[in-house]
Amino acid sequence: MKKQVMLSISGRQYYPEQQPEVIELVTEGTLEYADGGWDIQYEESDLTGMAGVTTTFRLEPGQIILKRTGKLNSLMLFKEGVPHTSMYQMEFGSLMLSVCAKQIEASIDEKGGTVDLTYSIEIEQSDAGLVEYHLDVRTKE
Repeated sequence: MKKQVMLSISGRQYYPEQQPEVIELVTEGTLEYADGGWDIQYEESDLTGMAGVTTTFRLEPGQIILKRTGKLNSLMLFKEGVPHTSMYQMEFGSLMLSVCAKQIEASIDEKGGTVDLTYSIEIEQSDAGLVEYHLDVRTKE
């Protein structure tokens, strides 16, 4: 059963030789257990620069899948130490994106929980730094 949740999301991207880019967002979303994993879904906004995009974090044993659909489309698979390459499709073109999870920690149940994800990222085979996500998920009751 899909539950309404409040999400507190903080993201930090560390670029080589630059100050980190920080995004913090509190938004409504949904939490659902299906097919052996948890789906956390929300709509992006102008604040994140991705209005018109639906983001889904799929939590499965040993891995996280980050899927974005709408004005941009991407699918990133995170397993600790395992690189994953995919296309990042935007309105004006596509990029080849490679990610490799450094840390995955998730503690989610029907009442909510937390997700921590740290990964390195390459865009078109060039180092684009390190990304950290922290999600705090709370049911609205």
